[in-house]
Amino acid sequence: MSLSAQLINGLALGAGYAVLAVGWTVLLGAARLVNFSHGQLYMLGAFTTWFVVAKLGLPYLVGIPVALLVCGALGLLMQLAMIRLTLDQKIVNLMVVTLAFGYLLQGGAALLFGGNPQRIDSPFEARSLALGVARFTQQDVLIVVAALVLYAATFHVLGRTGVGRTVRAVAEDPKLAQLYGINAARVYVGVFVFAAATAGLAGAVIAPRSPILTSIGFDEVIITFLVVVLGGIGSILGGLLAGLGLGLFVAVFGAFFPPAYSMAAAFAVLLVILVVRPQGLTAR
Repeated sequence: MSLSAQLINGLALGAGYAVLAVGWTVLLGAARLVNFSHGQLYMLGAFTTWFVVAKLGLPYLVGIPVALLVCGALGLLMQLAMIRLTLDQKIVNLMVVTLAFGYLLQGGAALLFGGNPQRIDSPFEARSLALGVARFTQQDVLIVVAALVLYAATFHVLGRTGVGRTVRAVAEDPKLAQLYGINAARVYVGVFVFAAATAGLAGAVIAPRSPILTSIGFDEVIITFLVVVLGGIGSILGGLLAGLGLGLFVAVFGAFFPPAYSMAAAFAVLLVILVVRPQGLTAR
């Protein structure tokens, strides 16, 4: 595969990483919460889309909003179940609880969807485009567009609206924010639902590129963690740049070395960056 083809593939791959990471970036910035079930929500978004298309016979574009709604509803239920832990900032307990939710979601998905790999029949994946000698699909374009639109909207809401100011106030000092009349519990629930819904969106738009299994969730958590830390905890712009950069790195590295070593090399880069710039690439 030519270098230009690798770069285009890396751009689509990186945009997918960025879409997957945006919810966790906001969640960490606003609630100081690491959600270890994020990857399972991605998996459920993918399987929900597959179910809508393969079993219900509905168009792929219908499956995408259904995946958002299903994962957003699960995020709502999860956060309501652990709202007291969130308000008290019991970080270790929250990590354990979200990890337990992840295993429950994976087990439930295995019972519902089985253990065989499945493919999402997306019309965009079947349509090829060309840029010089490089070939890519309309699904790749959809992933890139989804990443850019999602990050632009998130950046605007958090930086230029009253909702964003409220979220930032709770992130800075939740107890002081409550003294000023802000309902911190509602903010936490809203942020968690947003993170869960974007994980479902990621599953719906990224998963058609390859077969899906109910066991893919924890691999996605590792990738999300890598992107969020590289970009800087809570940095929206950093998450986008880190996702795109990671995708390009993995694609180009895979052109010269066995792909199995790509993630190990990415973590080696992460170690170097954290030594030189502990706060990540863009965080201040």
